[in-house]
Amino acid sequence: MASNPRFSGILFGAAYYAEYQPEGTLERDLDLMAEAGFTVVRVGESVWSTWEPREGEFDLDWLQPVLDGAHARGIGVVLGTPTYAIPPWLQTRHPEIAGESSSGARIGWGARQEMDQSQPAYRFYAERIVRKVVSRYCDHPAVIGYQVDNEPGNVIAHNRSTFHAFLAWLRSRYGTVERLNEEWGLVYWSHRLSEWSELWRPDGNLMPQYQLEWRRFQATLATDLVGWQAEVVREYARDDQFITTCISYTRPQISDDELVTNLDLTAGNPYYLMQTGLDALDAIATPDRWWHSGVPALVQWGDRAWSSAQAPFLVTETNAQSIGGPWTNHPPFPGQLRQAAFALLARGARMIEYWHWHTLHFGVETYWGGILPHNQVPGRIYREISALGTALRTIGGALDDFVPHADVLMLWSTDTKWSWDFFPPLANMDGSPNTNAYTDIFDAWYDGLFEAGAQMRVQHVRQFLEEPLGDLVARFPVLVAPAVYIAEDAVLEKLVAYAEAGGHLVLGIRTGYGDDLGRARREVAPARIAPAAGIHYEEYTNLSSPLPVLPRQGLAVDPDSAGVGWADLLEVDDATVLADFAMTEFGARPALTTKNHGNGRVTYLATVPNRELGRSVGRWLVPHAERGRWDAPAEVTVSSGCSGGVELTFVFNWSGASGEVTAPAPLRDLVSGETHRQGDTIVLDAREARLFEVATGRTLPIPTPREKS
Repeated sequence: MASNPRFSGILFGAAYYAEYQPEGTLERDLDLMAEAGFTVVRVGESVWSTWEPREGEFDLDWLQPVLDGAHARGIGVVLGTPTYAIPPWLQTRHPEIAGESSSGARIGWGARQEMDQSQPAYRFYAERIVRKVVSRYCDHPAVIGYQVDNEPGNVIAHNRSTFHAFLAWLRSRYGTVERLNEEWGLVYWSHRLSEWSELWRPDGNLMPQYQLEWRRFQATLATDLVGWQAEVVREYARDDQFITTCISYTRPQISDDELVTNLDLTAGNPYYLMQTGLDALDAIATPDRWWHSGVPALVQWGDRAWSSAQAPFLVTETNAQSIGGPWTNHPPFPGQLRQAAFALLARGARMIEYWHWHTLHFGVETYWGGILPHNQVPGRIYREISALGTALRTIGGALDDFVPHADVLMLWSTDTKWSWDFFPPLANMDGSPNTNAYTDIFDAWYDGLFEAGAQMRVQHVRQFLEEPLGDLVARFPVLVAPAVYIAEDAVLEKLVAYAEAGGHLVLGIRTGYGDDLGRARREVAPARIAPAAGIHYEEYTNLSSPLPVLPRQGLAVDPDSAGVGWADLLEVDDATVLADFAMTEFGARPALTTKNHGNGRVTYLATVPNRELGRSVGRWLVPHAERGRWDAPAEVTVSSGCSGGVELTFVFNWSGASGEVTAPAPLRDLVSGETHRQGDTIVLDAREARLFEVATGRTLPIPTPREKS
């Protein structure tokens, strides 16, 4: 692992592809980058066929002028390994490495990441090119780190050799066919196996236990790929060079908290809808799940990135202009680039890097806008990026030890997501299975809490089990388990112990219903938790339309509050009912209940909240959110944290009109240097984002622009 990564302050830059540019543009490009305040570029990850144009014939010197020029201008370089897009000669020489989307159905060439990256032939050639590239440049002073592969986990490969590896994994995991039969319930529909060779391929599988284990196995392949490459690179890397990869969190093959275990830093690529997609708190439907819409979604991406290693992270790619195809042209309104960058910094980012420097003139991403437009003349986007670079230089190292605050801990269950990709509890409007059910439920909780002004920390179930109970209660007064359906006994028992120790445990639907293989538990639901919650249920129903929720006591509910998609028909034992469903023929009305338990409390919400209900529950859970201290209107959000004991607060106006907040304490703007007294009215311009030091008795040194190193 890197023992002395050598950067302070926020790394700032873009992916740069000099190989896509005509000759004679390198010096101009690098000069413009330096003038814009760039401190980093990422290079080399997309062009294996340039590094190795023919099998065994290597051209390794073409990148030297880029690294030399970057270093001369004080710009660091993240060197990528070019293994996610393979050259045609390799496709021709070894067609068997093509990934199969189903058994025998090879993915066609012509895109990228079409291969099964666990194939031995692929690994041989990939390791060879990685060693050639990294050994050539590892001693160059410009290189500050490495990105291995890129957005791994794109293919759930069904290749024959991959299936045989799955069989070997199952044998190691279960030992005998008899145990597999018992654990998976293969007596059902006459699926009992007499020997391992009888296990069917996954294509026609309908058994949920099989599907969950198939996804768990697939995740080991992505984790192994990244870990294997990291170990190869580490043979050459200096102690002051970090190793990471670029994570796309919607990739189907990854378990991100496991993927990062052999890396020095987490890194990823938040792409988001600009313009009205960042207007106040509205969200607009986007064509793909990797493309986020709405302020809560952008901020949640930052919290997810922090969750991978429970540590700061790098942004290796994000929008500079429009993203997607030539039919999706939505460049940012003025001010939105700074807003988005500050929003990611507020949740723990240590690098902001755009994809990419110049807008391409060819290829499928021709209209995926870069910092420079097609005419390559610096324009508004470049000017706004330059202004952001100036702001980040002024902030300097003030965020080096920054840790975002969190009012609420939210549990993320990758296993539940995988299970519900296949076997979900919610339906779409047309009655088909909603394969996005897990993220829809998680988002509903996150968005409601966010709109209530709360700040979240996301933690994987595995991390939750590892953290000492006392630390959990001390750090997180509220813990929300939105939908932890796949759960071993230890998880449910620790949730109860958290409440007993003084925490406020909040449960959403399906938590405590399944076990570690997604089998329905034989216990009273929610299993292990029902006595502490003071409720239980045996019946539940899908909802074809929103079911209104009405307050009973102790809870202020916004108009139009409702549950969507699902309702548990609760039986109340000794809990207090805070809100009811509108009357239905079932007669079961309790929607939100709470009960003291030990030194803490257990609350249960028997539905998926719509925005109004989620916001109402969020205000009840976090009545003294940071935003309230600033008298902030709905279109203004506040995100706070500490750096070296100094309280820092980001304030955002997500509106096209100006707004106002009130200083809760003496403040200093870390960019402009402007100071405010407690009680001062602060006017926020349209789309403005600001960073304040909040007086708490300890202050940061007044930052000065850093010299280029």
